[in-house]
Amino acid sequence: MKIAFLADPLSTFKTYKDSTYAMMVEAAKRGHTVYAFQQKHMAVEQGVVTARVQQISMTGDSTDWYRAAEPVETNLGEFDAILQRKDPPFDMEYVYGTYLLELAEKQGARVFNKPSAIRDHNEKVAITQFSQFTSPTLVTSDEARIRAFQKQHGDVILKPLDGMGGAGIFRVTADGMNLGSIIETLTGNGRHTIMAQRYIPDIVKGDKRILVIGGKPVPYSLARIPQNGEVRGNLAAGGIGVAQPLTERDFEIANSLGPILAARGLLLVGLDVIGDYLTEVNVTSPTCFQEITQQTGFPVAATFIDAVEAAVQSSR
Repeated sequence: MKIAFLADPLSTFKTYKDSTYAMMVEAAKRGHTVYAFQQKHMAVEQGVVTARVQQISMTGDSTDWYRAAEPVETNLGEFDAILQRKDPPFDMEYVYGTYLLELAEKQGARVFNKPSAIRDHNEKVAITQFSQFTSPTLVTSDEARIRAFQKQHGDVILKPLDGMGGAGIFRVTADGMNLGSIIETLTGNGRHTIMAQRYIPDIVKGDKRILVIGGKPVPYSLARIPQNGEVRGNLAAGGIGVAQPLTERDFEIANSLGPILAARGLLLVGLDVIGDYLTEVNVTSPTCFQEITQQTGFPVAATFIDAVEAAVQSSR
């Protein structure tokens, strides 16, 4: 197969932990031809979506890890699979990219995850569709509602809807210290919608990333455990990743959501679970492949490429 990865610049990859890198290595090992391009390399002219793509070969070196051929302008419909692996921020530029990929689908491209499904599942707000698995949650830009929510629940987490890596997350305890300032900062004085959630004490045991591939959960999560007094377990915020078997509750959440999300065109999803509660549904570029494989031996990248191959075959 010809597999094209829409990703951030390859020079920025940290190969020891990058999930997209693991996907590329596995695809190349199976004899698939690997290509890469960035969102800025796409264009639509006279209704046809193309991109300047580069064929990529793996060197086996952990630093100088790839060789790239000269870019070639290519109709995206010519690829067997396009894997959307661009990281957030999920801003309007990201949305424009999904529009182009959606048009490319109509011209024969197979895109994973499905562009319209990525658009429809804000990684924070999507949990509100599955409230049976969440802690008390409020989505609003209204200060009075946020204050009432904090008064009711005491210890709460406030966060923006478009952040990643734990950026912009605040904890407000029962005394309400700095609540007004935090609301002003996150909402931009009421201009931006945010999320408030009741604080989940089990965060000290880790923010678990559960990977769901083709509707089925990987049997191990990566618990990202906060360090140095942080309330954020994100690896980007200094959390330590510890792989562990899924709990009965983890399986319940993943097995309930997996088939629903897969049917919507989400081949790969990263569910974030703290304790017994779902906190995020990650659909843009879920990670933690390598950490889980390194610590447990479970072949996450191979499982994912299996799913890509199966999805492409079934669509022919």
